[in-house]
Amino acid sequence: MKGHSGSQKRFKRTATGQLLHKATGRRHNFSAKSARRKRALRHDRLVKKADRPRLSLLTIHL
Repeated sequence: MKGHSGSQKRFKRTATGQLLHKATGRRHNFSAKSARRKRALRHDRLVKKADRPRLSLLTIHL
């Protein structure tokens, strides 16, 4: 079965099988955000537990 090519580019799997995604809020209005907040947005985030079943179908080949 094929995975969703768009979601395969946006998510990656950890060694334990969890999914990571980029933090939101990284496109514009940086002057309104504190340096601490911008630093925190650099890191990848774990996908929430409620969204994992839906995404695991889309990202089969990761």
